Parts: sequence; C-alpha cells; structure tokens
Amino acid sequence: MTTILDPTDEREPVGRQRSRRPEQISGTVGLLDISKPRGNVLLDRLEELIHERLPEVEVRRYTKPTFTKPAPDELLRKMAGEVDFVIEGLAD
Repeated sequence: MTTILDPTDEREPVGRQRSRRPEQISGTVGLLDISKPRGNVLLDRLEELIHERLPEVEVRRYTKPTFTKPAPDELLRKMAGEVDFVIEGLAD
C-alpha cells in the first residue's frame, strides 16, 4: 500500500485509490507547467526524453496561470479533451 499526502490540506486526509496504470504509453501526453520557477526546465528535459524513448507519443504543453491556485476549470477541461495522460512539473 502506498500513502500519498495531499499538500493542499493534510488536516483531514482523503483516501484515494491509485489509478490503474497502462501497460504501455501511447497517444498524447500533456505536460503541465504549474508556473513555479524552473518548472519549464524540468518539463523541457522530460519532453526530450519522451521524444527519444517514445517517438510515437505526441506531447502537448500547458501552463497554469499561477502556482498559488488550482488549475482553472477551463484548462482542466481543455487537457481532458486533448490528452490521454498528464504529467505535472513541480520545481523551484
């Protein structure tokens, strides 16, 4: 069992099931930059690695307006309609 803490409010932990992991990655991957300093550097490198190791996978980039608030609903809907997976880049 894995315990994952939600950094937004740990006073009342919420139990969650881990999503089922696919056997292979295909389709489109979204890279979400949360607008923290140097997060784009991490995602730039990750995009390079995806292109090298999974050339058949399309990569789309997204950016939150600010790291201090959750992603706007419009951005979440856009990603949900355009990608199969999302990787969120956290960095300072």
